[in-house]
Parts: sequence; structure tokens; C-alpha cells
Amino acid sequence: MHSYVQFITTPTADTPGTTLLLHFDNKRYYIGNVAEGTQRAGIQRGVRLSKLSDVFITGRTEWANIGGLMSMILTLADRTSSSEISRMHHRAAKKGSTIGGREGNDGASTVEVDSSGTKHTLTIHGGLNLTHTLATARRFVFRHGMPVVVHEYGSETENGNGLAATWSDNNINVWAMPIPPEGARDIQGQTSGDLNLEAAVDSPITSSSNDKNACDKQIREAVVSDMFNSGWRLDALVEVPLSQVRLPGAIFIRNSETGHIDKYEGPLPGSAAPVPDITVLMRQPWPGALIESLPPTSPSKEAVSYIIRNHPQRGRFDPVKAKQLKVEPGRKYAELTMGKSVEALDGSIVTPDMVLSKSKDGGGFAVVELPSVEYVKGLLRRQEWKSEEVMKGVGAIIWILGDGVSQDHDLRTFVNATGHLKHILSSRDHAPNYLALDSAASAAIQLHLIYPTCFPIPDHDNVTLPQHQAKTSPATAKPPISFVTAQRGQIVQLEPAVELLDHAIVPPLNTAKTVQGTPEKVLRLARDAEAGLSSVGYVEKLRKRQRGLLGNDVEIITLGTGSASPSKYRNVSATLIRVPGAGSYLLDCGENTLGQLKRVFPHSQFKEVLRDLKMIWISHLHADHHLGTVSVIKAWYNEVHQNGTPTISDSSMPANIPNILRHGQKLSVISAAEMINWLVEYSSVEDFGYDKLLPLTIGTAKPREGLGSKLTWGNLPVGFKTEDQALNAAMTAATGLADIQAVDVDHCVGAKAVSLTFPTGFKLSYSGDCRPSKGFAKIGKGSTVLLHEATFDDELHGDALAKKHSTTSEALGVGIAMGARRIVLTHFSQRYQKIPVINDAGGDEPDSEDEEDPNIPDVGEANEASTASLETTRVAVRDDVMGDEVDLVRRVSTRGSSETPDRRANSSSPIDPQQKGERAVVNLENPAKTDLAVAVAFDYMRVRVGEIANLQRFTPALLELFKENATDDKSINDGTQGVKNTPDAKRTKKNQHDRTNGSPEGKKSKTSRRHSGSVGSDLALQNS
Repeated sequence: MHSYVQFITTPTADTPGTTLLLHFDNKRYYIGNVAEGTQRAGIQRGVRLSKLSDVFITGRTEWANIGGLMSMILTLADRTSSSEISRMHHRAAKKGSTIGGREGNDGASTVEVDSSGTKHTLTIHGGLNLTHTLATARRFVFRHGMPVVVHEYGSETENGNGLAATWSDNNINVWAMPIPPEGARDIQGQTSGDLNLEAAVDSPITSSSNDKNACDKQIREAVVSDMFNSGWRLDALVEVPLSQVRLPGAIFIRNSETGHIDKYEGPLPGSAAPVPDITVLMRQPWPGALIESLPPTSPSKEAVSYIIRNHPQRGRFDPVKAKQLKVEPGRKYAELTMGKSVEALDGSIVTPDMVLSKSKDGGGFAVVELPSVEYVKGLLRRQEWKSEEVMKGVGAIIWILGDGVSQDHDLRTFVNATGHLKHILSSRDHAPNYLALDSAASAAIQLHLIYPTCFPIPDHDNVTLPQHQAKTSPATAKPPISFVTAQRGQIVQLEPAVELLDHAIVPPLNTAKTVQGTPEKVLRLARDAEAGLSSVGYVEKLRKRQRGLLGNDVEIITLGTGSASPSKYRNVSATLIRVPGAGSYLLDCGENTLGQLKRVFPHSQFKEVLRDLKMIWISHLHADHHLGTVSVIKAWYNEVHQNGTPTISDSSMPANIPNILRHGQKLSVISAAEMINWLVEYSSVEDFGYDKLLPLTIGTAKPREGLGSKLTWGNLPVGFKTEDQALNAAMTAATGLADIQAVDVDHCVGAKAVSLTFPTGFKLSYSGDCRPSKGFAKIGKGSTVLLHEATFDDELHGDALAKKHSTTSEALGVGIAMGARRIVLTHFSQRYQKIPVINDAGGDEPDSEDEEDPNIPDVGEANEASTASLETTRVAVRDDVMGDEVDLVRRVSTRGSSETPDRRANSSSPIDPQQKGERAVVNLENPAKTDLAVAVAFDYMRVRVGEIANLQRFTPALLELFKENATDDKSINDGTQGVKNTPDAKRTKKNQHDRTNGSPEGKKSKTSRRHSGSVGSDLALQNS
């Protein structure tokens, strides 16, 4: 069977880990690190997950190695579910019936597979604490129908089986090698082994167990099993005595007269009023929510490596010999090829070796990860290297090495002694920090050509070794002569012989070609716009427009501007706010936010940003908003507390709180209690700096009642406006804030929007994900800047309602309601190409000074023959999460849609942007009167508050660059060409068809084009 190993990533800022893809025709395996950015790199390379069956995590169980695992599991589960639904619909169509799928949390479709079907199972292999790490995500990771099985390997699991393979399937044998550091004993407190989740669920967990570790293991296994393969249903209601109801939660009661189910409005447990003795209906909590806390664990220092070998290949069947031995053709020929003996026509027994040529050992390779030199001796002592039975057929070792490890004398001696093997080295010491996300980098470079002030070129270096992030001195960065440096796309062929192939290597992005491919008309429009910024008329108008604008020098860096999951062109949610004199603030922190920071800021500035970081705000617990938090905290911890800062005892709290805040720099993490609990649980797996945090939970403000948000540190109230002036001053000194207010918003449980006020009076509000909220507009009153999600274009209003997001006009309506001076729109759907175009005449004189008309109709008379025709959209702003919508009629309108707002609101299906005739345009009337400027966010964008108005002048250049009818994409070298050169890329026309039409990530696929959902999404397609 055709098989090979290919490098998907080598260490860069975008892709901090080394990821390998082991390819068989029937299966795929990930090996190495599944770090943050792995999924996005796979999309860039055109990797399909549909056949992924196993993941082998190397190294220690730390976020640097597994930070991208959870999002990858979610993506694979969703695709598996979608594929199964399609197959069920196909089977139903053949029978003339229909079938429906349910919708799970986050809108993920779920489906029950019938008994005759088989579920896609993902098996994850790795070191100790892997199950525990997955289980910590139970509050925000949940999918149906894709069992996840975990195998953990540690020194304690090596139970005297000799050198037998640790694990095998129908393609490979695997020998796992857990390696402790030299001179250290692994103190990890749990036992582990091969974990069978389904068996764990069926096994009773009893208090009579004599083995607490085994009991703890069962709990973790059961939690992980329920996260991915439970029978829980969102729409299932169960009867519960009212007195036993666990709040919060929606409570229903069956109407005895009508039989209908109504919402229960009576007294609740814990209230002053007596609770009636009745039975009510509640949604059964999903299983993960029932586990308040996991059994304790401690960090494991062991690093896992693997030897992986194909099964031996049987020799060729010789029909001539079989005929001579009088074997009857047909079934008996087949049995001989399968290794079975048969009886010949003359009664003699014919064995397989009599008709088969000599069998061949399967090709194999080792993947070795050594985080530091302390692991070298432990690796070299492994008996596997001396075993002919294990090593036969092994032809290569892939080394994933920490900083400086390649210079170790003992390691070099081993490599030189095994010169008959191919040694491929992946390390920050020997791989440059090239641009791994070619498409996103191409987009950023072309934006830089349009307006370099706000669009930097991503920081990269294709030459310097070691990388700036590495701790190795340049003098020792040269690899040993026996090593080959790993490169993206490089292949280790396993069959018919182990061979290193370079034909599929993906070269670094050709930035010069990207620049040359930018249309001259785009550059001319950009030059015209920039020249206009210095015109006397514009400067005077801008001066008037900026009058009284606070925070002109505050910088907004939009690191991730896409929704749901990363795409080639937009990463998931994260925005950095840099406030001079106060600090830096992260608003949400999606996966690979750290990598985005490293691309935006050169190394010295990046370190400065970390030292200046004061707060991380997490709006809600959807994975695309917070899975980058741990890596950012650890980078901050290593930079700020690299020499260690003693932690002052909190035994004297609350009197000691001001002293604690003044003693050493703390990073505030403010969110719901569930987010803080997740960080606490994960801190038992890895010391990422949790004890240096200021973890704060925030309550919801009630503007109608004049009540503000309350902050708590553990169970102790803290804040900025308490009666304790010393505490107030200490909080401001620690965070740089004068106040913070938050309200619940309509998106998911615990979702909040926030408003930050600084001592200077500058105020910034951030929506997170939500439907428009009047409560948010109230706490954000007087904001200088509103950062609001605009997931859907106005023509997809039905989608926004169904998925609890906002449209462009709704986001603008919230900004106008709170009186924001500047609005930045972000969080664009990855599924749609279109983006909002904001038109306020670029700062030109307004058409009129008419007062706002409260009687503007819902739909204006459209003049289809005129491009200036307007439709006035009624912007619905939520009064509160469960309240009625309050219509605020504003001078916000859309142009270019053939549907009325009412029709759009009733449409829940996506509209194919290719079927729409004109780009949707949102027009702001009387911009001078409202003093409002609006910017559309792009990844890597750096804009000061005082520059937001200038950005609008570049709209014509952006539209020309990203026009939908472009016809030639050959000017963009986005690096995806390398994936076409893999050994199987040209094998069949069907494979080519899959890449161009059926692949979710293929360069030319229709789905790929929809995944972009942004102006940036069109960059590789601008001339197609």
C-alpha cells in the first residue's frame, strides 16, 4: 500500500510546532505536535481531515504541543457529522423518505448513526495528563457521534511486555517511548495506560474501589466520552420536582388545560416566597456540566517519542508454481495469498511459502521529541534502538528538538553511529521564521501597499538562524553534518523503500511576486487617497471631525477578525488595545493569538507588548474566543517573571489585597467563572503562570436599576468604586482602568459585552458575539470607540437571527445608540465572500442637515435604475437578553440588495454571494452631524483612534483590489502549489477532481471561497 510521511509544519511564529502527516490510501495519521495554528496550516496546505483516524502527540503534555488539538477535534467532528447526514439523506432518498438532523450547541449538526452504520472514531495517543487536559474543556467542547479514544503512555505503563509493539492497526505497528528527564523522577500522580472510553462509561464508579488512581482515571475517561459521544439532546425535557431544580436554568410546566408546554413564572427555590410542591420540566444538563471538578493531577515531565513501522509486505503470488503443485485456481489461490495453507488436487498440503516470493519488511521511521538536553541520555538508553526486531525496516529518524539540543555531544555521537539512517531535524535553531500562512501574508502585503500606515507587513525572516525566539546562540546554530534540515512539504517515502523526497517542498512566499501582481489601478487609487489626506480641505474637515476626540493615540490591533474557526485569510477572534500610559489589553484571545502578535510586532516590540499587557477579557466560552489564552499567559509569564517573583501569601486577605496587587506585576483575566475554573484546572497540568494572574469574575450590570457590574477575586469583592480607597487605587494601578462594566448579551450562556473606562476619560466598548443589545448601548454610552461584531451582511439577516449574531447595520445601530465616535467592525463570517462597505462620502460635506425623522418607513422606495437608491433598515436593539426588541430607526441604510429587510429576516438559508448582482453597501447619512467614522477590520491591522476616519478614504482602492468579478489569481503566490506535488497528487483524475471541487480546503474549491468571508478573502481570488 502506498505510504509516506510529509511535513505539514516546521516551527515558525504561525506554526510553533512540527506536524507530520502519515498517509495511507485508506487512512491518515497526524504525528508530532498539534500546536495552535496547526489546523490553519492544514487548510493552507490543502490537508483534508476526513480520513484522519489517529493523532500521535510527541513530547510532553503541554499547551505548546496540544494547543490546536481541541479545535481540530471540533472541526473533524462537525465534518464527520455533516458527511453522515449527507449519507443518511442519500439513503433516505433512495427509499423515498426524508430524514432530519438535529442542531447541537454552537449550531453544529448532530445525527444518530443507526446500528448498521459505523461511527468515525478518533484515537489520540500521547503522554500522561492528556485525558485530563481534554476533560478540562468539558464546559465548552461538546459534539455528538464521534467517539474519542485516548491512549496515554508513561514509564509506569511499561509493564514488562518486552519489546512488543505498544499499539497497532491494519497499517502500522507503533512503539511508544516515554522518556523522563535525566535526574528527575516523574511526579505525576496518576497511573495511566490504554484508555477505553466506552468501557469506562459502562464500568461502575464505586467508592469501594481500592485504587483511587483507577477511579480517577474512570472519571476522566467518562467525561471525555460524554464530550464527544453522549446521547444527550438539547431539546429533551425531563420531569423534576421544583424543590430539586438546580439554577440557573429555564423551567417549563405543562398546561393542564391545553397540554402545551409553557414557561414557568412562579416562585423559585431560594426565593423568599414558598415553593409549590409541583413537578416541572427542565432541559437535562449535558453530562459535562454535572462534573463540578476533576480529580487532582500534577505536571508530568515525561516526553513521548515513537517508532512507527509498516506491516511486512507479503511476497508476490506465483500462479505458475501453484499450477505445478496442482492447486485448484480460484478460492485456494486467494487463501494462499492471505497466508493460509491449502490442500492440492493430489491431496498434498501446499503452504504459502511454496508459492509466494520472499516477504519484505515494512518501511518505518521514528519521531523523537527532546524538549531539552536532559532527555538525551534517557532516549539513548532505550532498548528499542538495539533490537533488530524493532528496527528492521526503519530507515529514518525525524528529530523534533528544543533549543540547543542538536549540539549535545551524546546525541551527535548517536547520529553519527547510525549513519545508515536518514536524520531529519526540525528545530527553531535550524528552521527560519518564514511566512507559513502564505495566503494571509499575501493579503497583508497587498493591504500594506494600499495604506502602509495601518497595514504592516507580517514580521518574518527567511534567513536568520536561530530564530529570535530561540535561546540558542547564533554561533552554535549550524546543524551537525549528519542532519538534513526539515522543510515544509518534504516527504519521507516509506514504500517501496525509505527515501527522502524534495520535489514537494513548498518554497517561502515570493513576496516580490505578490507585490508585482498588485493591479496598477489599485495602487493608483491608493496613491490618490493618500494624497488626499494632506489636502487643505480634508485636513480642516478632519480637524473639525476630531474635535474633542479622546484617545487619539490609542492603538487598535485587530489580530483575528474571523468567526467560528480559522480560515486561510482570517484568524479567530482577538483584538489588542494599546493605551499610552495605561497598558495593553486583549479583547478575546482565540487560537494562535500569540502567533498573530509575533507577526504584527518585531521581536523587540513583541517583548514590550508582553511587558505592558495588563488584561485579557474573554467574552464567552466558545472555543474560537479563548483557546489562545494559555499560550499568551505563558509568554507573558516567561517575559515578566522569567527570574521568578515570590508570590505573597493571600492568607491575610482581604486586608492584604492592596499589598498583593502592588507586589509584582499581575495580569488580569476577567471573564465568567467557568473560564477562570478552566484555567485553574489546566494549571495542574502545566505551570503556565496562573499564580501570577489576577483572575476576576464579573457580574452583569443592570443599567435600568442603576447597578453596576461587580468584580470578585475568588469569593472576595474588589473593584474601582468601592468604599476602600486603597483598594480602588491598587486596582487602577494593577489594571490601568478606572472602571469596567459588562452586561449579558444574547448569544450563549454567559456571553457578555464589556465597556472599559480609563482614567483619562477614554472609553472603549466591545460586543463579543451577540445580537444587538440595548443594555450594551447603555453601559457603552459616551464611548469613543465601539468594537462590534458584524458576522453577517444585511442580506443574511435571517442567519444572524438564527445564529445569534449581528448584521452590519445592527452593529452600526448599537454604535449610534451609545453615541460612539468611532466604530470598528470585526468577526466576519468565514463562509461568505462579501464584506460590508461603509460609505460616508469619505468625509465630504453632508447632503443635508435634516433632523432625524422618527417616521422613516421600514422600507424606502427603491429606485432600481439608480445606484444611489437607498433602503432604510430598522435596526433592532435588544432591551436585554430575554426582553423585547426595541426598534431604533436610524440613518443607517443598505444598498445593493434585491430583498427587503422583511424578506431577509424570514430567510434562514445562506444566500450564495455569487448570485447577488451588487455588493451590499451600508450608507451613513449626515456623517458630519453624527461625527461617526467606521472602519472594517482586517487581520494584522494597526490603526490609531485618530486614524480611523482616514481609513474610509481608501475604500475605492480596497474595492478595486477585492472586486468579485476579478478573473486571474496567478499573481498571488500563496504557497498552496506544493500540496499538488505529493506522491499521490497525480495518481487519478478523481483525486484531481476532489481537490478542485470537493475539498473543503482545496485552493480552487467553491467551499474554500466561501470560507473567506471578508475583503481579505478575495486576495488570492482577486484576478481569478
